[in-house]
Amino acid sequence: MTQAKTWILKQHFEGFPKDTDFELKREKLPEPRDGEVLLEALFLSVDPYMRPYSRVRMQPGDVMIGTQVAKVIQSNNPSFPVGCYVVGQCGWRTHTVSDGSGLIKVFADWPQDVSLSHAIGAIGMPGLTALYGLEEVCAIKPGETLLVNAAAGAVGSVVGQIAKLKGCKVVGSAGSDEKVAYLKELGFDEAFNYKTVSSLEEALKKASPEGYDCYFENVGGPFSSVALSQMKTFGRIAVCGGISMYNDTTPQTGPYPHMHMIFKQLKMEGFLVSRWQNKNEESLKRMLTWMQEGKLKCKEHVTVGFENMPAAFMGMLQGENIGKAVIKV
Repeated sequence: MTQAKTWILKQHFEGFPKDTDFELKREKLPEPRDGEVLLEALFLSVDPYMRPYSRVRMQPGDVMIGTQVAKVIQSNNPSFPVGCYVVGQCGWRTHTVSDGSGLIKVFADWPQDVSLSHAIGAIGMPGLTALYGLEEVCAIKPGETLLVNAAAGAVGSVVGQIAKLKGCKVVGSAGSDEKVAYLKELGFDEAFNYKTVSSLEEALKKASPEGYDCYFENVGGPFSSVALSQMKTFGRIAVCGGISMYNDTTPQTGPYPHMHMIFKQLKMEGFLVSRWQNKNEESLKRMLTWMQEGKLKCKEHVTVGFENMPAAFMGMLQGENIGKAVIKV
């Protein structure tokens, strides 16, 4: 009988998460029945979406939500033989008994020189989010100018690189000089530290005096209000996240975007990556090819040890990571 370790949500977060909001538990798992498999986690993901989703999709006592790359170590399901690798929404668990529902096999020809951790990063949900936000929501075109905030994160860093591959000018905003230097390494045309500029409006104007065709929004709040005023006519905004607001105890209010949207005839659309899941296999193969060709570079912020998941989660929410935040079990 296998013993699993799990992190549960002890109580809903009030403001920024605290150590006392989590509890590490151990449980004995039953042997897999017919059609079931036993999974052992290799890499687990912490992502910004977990903060707002925990309120609407979880109850105190639930295992924290999240995605992992796992290895099948016992199998009574011919679709998932022992030794194969899968991506699954198993939550913060070291081991899981699954009937196979929702499990996605990692490509059988996954390159040996590419870490499997990228299957929960650039060659996974964050990468797909970047791709679909640009292609499906913004419908970005060669020669256009893109603005992306939280640009050194798991999604933003891929957004900028894909936009460059498509022949666009890319401007990125990040929260440290180290992150700005990383964006320059990735080929961003302009990058700035939003925490140290004297005026966000002037920084955006300096980076692209003619304005922005597309804006990939990860942050929300005051940044969004300033950015919207600098969109070009018929500009498109893909709203992916609002991390500046996730931990607010009092909801932020205004300024309101209506006049900019009316007079500039802007299109602003929120999206969830699952909308285009029918395209995932082709899209992931395309991005894996870019990575192998050196066109897509992806840094990871790796935390070792399942016991450190809450700390990694809170660190990610505070912007400690460059690239994808990953926990290696």
